[in-house]
Amino acid sequence: MAREHMRRHSLTYIYTALSKPVNSPGIHQFTAMGLLDDRMIDYFDSDNPKKVPKQDWMKERLPDDYWEKGTQSRQSKQQWFNVNINILKGRMRQNDTDVHVLQWQHGCEGDMSNGKLEFHRGTDMYSYDGKDFLAFDDANAVWVAPTNEAKQTKDKWDGVQVLKEYTKGYLENECMEWLNKFVNYGEEQLRGASPPEVYLFTKCAKVETNVILTCLATGFYPKDIILRIRRNDRILTEEDGLFSSGVRPNEDETFQRKDSVEILRSDISTYSCEVIHKATNISVRKEWGKKPLTVFILMTLVVALVVALVVALVVALMTLVWLVSIASPFQTGTATLSLSRHNLEELYMRTQMSKSAKHKNSLIYGI
Repeated sequence: MAREHMRRHSLTYIYTALSKPVNSPGIHQFTAMGLLDDRMIDYFDSDNPKKVPKQDWMKERLPDDYWEKGTQSRQSKQQWFNVNINILKGRMRQNDTDVHVLQWQHGCEGDMSNGKLEFHRGTDMYSYDGKDFLAFDDANAVWVAPTNEAKQTKDKWDGVQVLKEYTKGYLENECMEWLNKFVNYGEEQLRGASPPEVYLFTKCAKVETNVILTCLATGFYPKDIILRIRRNDRILTEEDGLFSSGVRPNEDETFQRKDSVEILRSDISTYSCEVIHKATNISVRKEWGKKPLTVFILMTLVVALVVALVVALVVALMTLVWLVSIASPFQTGTATLSLSRHNLEELYMRTQMSKSAKHKNSLIYGI
C-alpha cells in the first residue's frame, strides 16, 4: 500500500555558498547535496572536499569513477560560487561585514507510468540572502528575474541560446534518466514508509484566560502529510491565529510538523487535531483534554523538539528554506545536446585561468 502513494519521485541537488567562513560547527563555506525523495543520497563540503555517498545502495551500485568525477565537478562549482557571490556583493553594494548566502537548487520530478518515470516538472533556481533571485521557466525556456538586481543576469543568460537549450534538455532528459536509475537502485528503501506519532500539548498563554494548543506529528516518511486543528468540525486557518512550523526534518531522515493556536481556556474541549498520512494509510483524530501527557513523556518530547529544531536550522541554512524538489550534478550524464555538460565545464574552467578570463566568463555564464 505504501508504494501506491509513492507514484511521484523527485531528484534534487542543492548548492549553498557563504561569502566568508563562519565559526560554527557543521556550517561550511560551501556545501552540496543530492536528495532523492527528500532523503540525502550524496554530500560534499568545503572542509571535506570529496563527494561521498550517504546511502548504502549509492555506494554499492555506483563505480569509483562516478565519485571521482563528481568530486571534480563539485570542486569546480565551488570555484564558480566563490566568483559569483563576490559579483553579487558588488552589485548589491555590500561589504564583508555580514555573511551573504548564494544558493542554487535544481532537479526534476517524475510520475510513474507503465513502470517508468515520466517527466512532470523541472526546477532550476537561485536565491541570494534567502530571497528568490532567478528561476528557469522550463515551459518557455526563459529565465525569470523577480528583482531589478537579477534582471542583469536574466538578460545575459537569455542571450546564450545554448545555455537555455542545455538547461531545458538537462531537466527534461538527463535528470530524468538519473532519477529513473536512482529510484531503481534505491527501490527497497523508497518502499519503506514510516507512520506519524501524534502528540497534543497545552500550555499557558500570556493572557490568563487563554491557553496555547499544539499538535505535533513526528517520525513520518515521506514528508507529505495533512495536519488540521479543528474547533468542532471547522478547520482552523491563519485567520484564526493558527501557526504552523511547516514540515521539518528530523535527524533520522523522518519528518515532523507542529501547529499551534491560542484559544480561550474554557473552549478547550471543543478542539481536536486530525493527522492524515496517505503513504502509511494513517488517519488519526485526537481531542484535547483526554489523558494528558505525563511529565516524563512531555520532557522527552521537548528534548526531541529541541534536537529537531537544531537539525532544521542547519538544514535551513544550507537549503535556505527550499527543501522542495530538484536535479543532478555536472559530473556524468547522457545529454544529447551538441555542447555537453563536460564541454561546458571545460570551457568554464579554461575561462577561470586568469582574472581577465574570470571577468569575461561572468559576463556570459556567471551571475
